Amino acid sequence: MSKLRAIIRYVSLFAVLILTVSLLSGCGTSAEGQGSNKLKLRIADISTNPIFRVAKSKGIFDKHGIDAELVTFATPAEGINSLFIKQVDVAFGADYPLINAVSKGDYSIFASSGSATDQGAKEWKLYVRNEIKSAEDLKGKKLSFSRGTFIPYLWDVYLSENGVSLSEVELIGQGAFDEAYVALQKGEIDATWIYGAVLNEKFSALEEAHELTDMSQTPVRLGTGLIATNEVLDNNQEGMVAFLKALDEASEYAQANPDETADILYEEVKQPREATLKDLPNNPWNVGFSEKAYEGLVGQKEYMISSGTIETDFDLKEKINLDLIRTAFPDRVEVE
Repeated sequence: MSKLRAIIRYVSLFAVLILTVSLLSGCGTSAEGQGSNKLKLRIADISTNPIFRVAKSKGIFDKHGIDAELVTFATPAEGINSLFIKQVDVAFGADYPLINAVSKGDYSIFASSGSATDQGAKEWKLYVRNEIKSAEDLKGKKLSFSRGTFIPYLWDVYLSENGVSLSEVELIGQGAFDEAYVALQKGEIDATWIYGAVLNEKFSALEEAHELTDMSQTPVRLGTGLIATNEVLDNNQEGMVAFLKALDEASEYAQANPDETADILYEEVKQPREATLKDLPNNPWNVGFSEKAYEGLVGQKEYMISSGTIETDFDLKEKINLDLIRTAFPDRVEVE
């Protein structure tokens, strides 16, 4: 009997030991759980945009409680379109694809990341085949545009100002700038707009083409903004405010540390350092929502309705959610 009691006592002590270890392990899991409680966001990005990569590589997203996964696309418009199939949670881009997206469903523009300056507009170059010397020479020609972007609008404005109508040219939709490069070289298209130091260097080396003008010679200025599903915005308000603060901090860091930013983009996406250094001052992110940003969206929506790009009109203000940006940066919101 005493032997049986000893066995029972031994088993009881072993059970207490197992319970203690379990409780301690539970404490460890709880601490890890705090880390796993970060807001997980899949963010649409492009290889030439430094903001998200700086925020991730420098720990700024982690600091603000964001577990970020960057999904890279050829253009911001492609990233915005990926919202439709739930490939990403958040995207950024120009007014045109933003308006197109919010017209299709439960998406909202929740901040502006800036409006292009005249200097920024100069970075949008028009390259044409060598035989084209003026805008009038574009009559009857094949003009490239990236699908889902504002380029058709830019073509319309540029041609109209030079006495040429869209009906007198053929617009050729393409998926990315590399496709336009090959098509221009082969003569399959006659003109294309491109952006950024890398592409400018690449296109300027074409023997078959030359730069005709840039966007600063037109009234078009490119506004950019952030978009997400209403579900993400409504269910993660505190986290999305932190996301905006992280972007603002990353923007400041990138502008203050251009060499390090250039190193980050080279290491992660092989963007040439000199290209980043040229592009960075022309595209600062100013997270907020200005009257100018709103007017840009209004103008783009009016064009898309009148051109038939959007068939059914809608109330733009219902598609702009400024609650988050007002909480993050109340002094940067100029629209009621």
